[in-house]
Amino acid sequence: MTYAGIMNLDPELNHEVVTRLRRARGQLDGVIAMIEAGRSCAEVVTQLAAVSKALDRAGFKIVASGMRQCLEEGEAAAMTPAELEKLFLSLA
Repeated sequence: MTYAGIMNLDPELNHEVVTRLRRARGQLDGVIAMIEAGRSCAEVVTQLAAVSKALDRAGFKIVASGMRQCLEEGEAAAMTPAELEKLFLSLA
């Protein structure tokens, strides 16, 4: 299943998503450094949860905006409800 079409995020949303992803990248770098330094499991898991949450929030913003765009531009008409649901749930 391929999804043709280009997703053009609103510039403000685009900035917010990129900011979240950059923050997540920094947090992930921190997790890697913590593991390499032998930090405690609790510290590593806490930071890993923060990375996961940041990625989830960015992903949900992208999916919500993308689905809205697909519906507005008719791309969703080429997808079944099951395919739309699968796309959304791919973040779960």
